[in-house]
Amino acid sequence: MKKQSINLRQSFAIAFFILTSYCSSITAQEIIPVKTKSNALVLRVNKGKELSTIYLGEKLANDSDYAKIQGQFRQGTDYSGIYNAAYTASGSKNLLEPAITVTHADGNTSLDLLYVSHKTNTISAGVSQTEITLKDPVYPVEVHLFIQAYFDTDVIEQWTTIQHNEKGSITLNKYASANLYLKGYNSFWLNQYHGDWAKEMQPEETKITHGIKTLDTKLGSRTNLFLPSVFMISLDKPATEDEGKVLFAGLEWSGNFRTDLELDPLNNLRIISGINNAAAAYKLAKNEVFTTPKFWYTLSSKGKGNASRNLHDWSRNYKILDGKGDRLTLLNNWEATYFSFDEEKLKVLIADSKKLGVDMFLLDDGWFGNTYPRNNDDAALGDWDVNKKKLPNGIGTLVKTAKDNQVKFGIWIEPEMVSPASDLYKKHPEWVVKQQGRSEHYFRNQLVLDLANPKVQDFVYGVVDNLFTENPELAYIKWDCNAVIYNAYSNYLKDKQNNFYTDYVNGLYKVLERIRVKYPTVPMMLCSGGGGRVDYGALKYFTEFWPSDNTDPLERVYMQYEYSYFYPALTIAAHVTDWGKQSIKYRTDVAMMGRLGFDIVVKELNEKDLAFTQQAIKNYNVLSNTIWQGDQYRLQNPWGNDAASVMFVNKNGNEGVVFTYSVNSRYEAGTHLPIKLKGLQAGQNYKVEEINVYPDKKPVVETAVYSGDFLMQVGINPNVTASNSSVVLKITKA
Repeated sequence: MKKQSINLRQSFAIAFFILTSYCSSITAQEIIPVKTKSNALVLRVNKGKELSTIYLGEKLANDSDYAKIQGQFRQGTDYSGIYNAAYTASGSKNLLEPAITVTHADGNTSLDLLYVSHKTNTISAGVSQTEITLKDPVYPVEVHLFIQAYFDTDVIEQWTTIQHNEKGSITLNKYASANLYLKGYNSFWLNQYHGDWAKEMQPEETKITHGIKTLDTKLGSRTNLFLPSVFMISLDKPATEDEGKVLFAGLEWSGNFRTDLELDPLNNLRIISGINNAAAAYKLAKNEVFTTPKFWYTLSSKGKGNASRNLHDWSRNYKILDGKGDRLTLLNNWEATYFSFDEEKLKVLIADSKKLGVDMFLLDDGWFGNTYPRNNDDAALGDWDVNKKKLPNGIGTLVKTAKDNQVKFGIWIEPEMVSPASDLYKKHPEWVVKQQGRSEHYFRNQLVLDLANPKVQDFVYGVVDNLFTENPELAYIKWDCNAVIYNAYSNYLKDKQNNFYTDYVNGLYKVLERIRVKYPTVPMMLCSGGGGRVDYGALKYFTEFWPSDNTDPLERVYMQYEYSYFYPALTIAAHVTDWGKQSIKYRTDVAMMGRLGFDIVVKELNEKDLAFTQQAIKNYNVLSNTIWQGDQYRLQNPWGNDAASVMFVNKNGNEGVVFTYSVNSRYEAGTHLPIKLKGLQAGQNYKVEEINVYPDKKPVVETAVYSGDFLMQVGINPNVTASNSSVVLKITKA
């Protein structure tokens, strides 16, 4: 009995020791939570001043619980380098892919970043910013991690600043923006995108296996041509539109990017994203501050649709230029004339803009160059003087003609580029990106100007500024970028060639910043031979982007569907053209789920086609705010189905529009079952009516009133078939 009591006392003592040790380990660490409406990113500082990520997921009810998380996961027994550093440095104990690698002024390549301090400030209503200072204990290198949380939209941005006080310059061999860490899941699924000219945004989903999967580009400019920087990660299993946990992410950078996805031996996923360090080891001078681009992400536990709607709200509220404003419908001359036009032909097209009912006429490529006239794509880029033969009275007379027709006037430029057949190329060969002594390689018969050079920045800014100075009522710019960078070399940077790719993009941003200071509200389209440059780093200066030069409406159904996960409808420029074999109705219906435009010869429309188009534009003007500012729901995916269906509902739930398109022309293909609507109020009644009905045709959907509950639980059949290939339904609260 006595022996048993001694053992009991020993057991209590051991238990007390374990408990007090556990409690002291909790108090020894510092927890840094970053929270949004639904989620939390939680960092921990241990007693060794190491900063790690211990949680990224749905927000817990009690903040005190975050300190208990780390003890629930199996640790690597013998591998001290396998740990969840919040910003992984190389050359010390880390054994995995680093977020930052440096070469010090003395040639040493080690770096160890320890916690110094942190602070959290309120930036604006619902937006907080946490700044964490890290320093190397041996070398005077300092890194600041920034984490900006947008509470209501569940979006987080991360980026870093890097500086040092060494005797000479250091080299940043890798300098990522963010280093995420996801653990506690059985598997991870990557949904990435690939493509080429006219084949943008092709989705591909695969299970992530051990090792490193890298998404990157090395094109210099037009960098999204083959691979955009946006992606999705599903957790445990592939997410669907309405179910599953999924992370959307992307880099706010218009140059070379690199994202490493590393599944470590403990089945944890590390995501490291930033500027691509290939041929870009950045030389950083003493006391100079290097700022990485922002990496954004949003986590949803309710599927892709919820993540997408959060992202749309975030982008409209905080990122896209005039994201809460209107957009201009337009008529573009490109596919009507290409390079072959004169003043009289354009005046007719401007009058057609008024006849059609759009807001603006857009003059595309071919209006400039005299020594080397711009009659095709192999001359005149860089010579932004009005072609006197085509336009003897200048741009001003076209702006006046547009005003007389009660429409606005916009114009195309490609100011980053130069043609070898141009006065600029002859006058300033030192401004051109090319290797000395090597053959020139052309992309679309052109080369790229060196925007790392401040003089080139002044020139490019001047292209825009001169247009507005000479034509104050100019209303719109289409900014194109059609070439990648071959033979990268900057005469300006001389012995800092590895800085070129980064300094080029920062030079572009400096130009755009100057333009927006002087012309803050002018709408601009971001174009890059299609979707070659689409990211939130550029879109802060632009109101919309051109998704693809492929305007075949069937192809656009797929492209616009995929783009819409990451970008709201008011940013996606969608034009009705003569591409494809579909009817004018199908082409217009497809273009209406973005920012509507036309690239057609109006006079070639027959009477019914013209009447339909005019009415469709009126319908669009009524519904545009719901399309641009409402919540988007993808009702039926075009991949693997006979029809695709997309819905927009305004924020108060009293108006919606449903677009349904046939994507299969085989016999009896179509919507045989009702399509369930989303985003409505179950207890309210809604009138459903078909709009965009072609003249002399009867609606295929009978106008009727249904409860929101019926429309969402049972649905409605839009009766799309191969012969009735598109249907648009207007939903209004009864």
